[in-house]
Amino acid sequence: MHSTSTAPAGFGPLLRQWRAARRMSQQQLAIDSEVSTRHISYVENGKSCPSREMVLVLASALDLPLRERNSLLSAAGFAPVYRETNLSAPEMLPVRQAFDTILSHHEPYPAIVLTRAWDIVSMNEAFTRLFAFFIDPPFDSIVAQNVMHSLFHPQGVRPYVTNWEEVAGFLIDRLYRESIVELETSESRKLFDALLAYPNVPSRMREVDLSRAPRVCVTVNLEKGDTRLSLFSTLTTLGTPLDVTAQELRIESYFPADDSTGEWLRKSAASVAN
Repeated sequence: MHSTSTAPAGFGPLLRQWRAARRMSQQQLAIDSEVSTRHISYVENGKSCPSREMVLVLASALDLPLRERNSLLSAAGFAPVYRETNLSAPEMLPVRQAFDTILSHHEPYPAIVLTRAWDIVSMNEAFTRLFAFFIDPPFDSIVAQNVMHSLFHPQGVRPYVTNWEEVAGFLIDRLYRESIVELETSESRKLFDALLAYPNVPSRMREVDLSRAPRVCVTVNLEKGDTRLSLFSTLTTLGTPLDVTAQELRIESYFPADDSTGEWLRKSAASVAN
């Protein structure tokens, strides 16, 4: 599955970076890939050139996202295997229909489709109403485009979250755990640093305790005037997608954490219908 010719200059370092990010030794990667440790060493040092099949085996052993598997293939001198299709393309119609169905069926509760970088792709009417209630224009465009930024940005929903430090800490913990298994140049790392750069973000949020088990979820408490809402959310992804775009999209569905919040969301939907 490999040759002894010299590997492209960028492949070995990239493989080594991903192995380090995954906290795997050469021996462990060799075991998971069913090759010798010597071969892993040769590949990382550029003394051996992996075949296309071996690159895919290594990428699978490292559990890389499809986008990163394509990057590893390109670094080895091969064409990408996994396509990245624009969500508006005709062949993505079943995916769009699935998302639209899930979002509409979640009414009167809010739901959105997100990218891997937490950018909003689409939202249902309930989320639009909730967003419009708590955030008055004009606002920075990044607030409307990215869920994480909308929580940390001073012009976002942050002033209305009464337990902001708890929620922000929960999301920073989640984002950090995602970023530590990625490269320094990853979107998660960039987003992590951007969020911590906002004013009045406690410096202690940079220190994530990985020895502590992460929380399953957190309730977001919102307050504006006499309106008080409590919500929690879940994330859903598509099962075993073979397209980069499809793999990176996920649905965040919000649920009322108490009866009064559920009643407010239902009344909000009914007022628009009437």
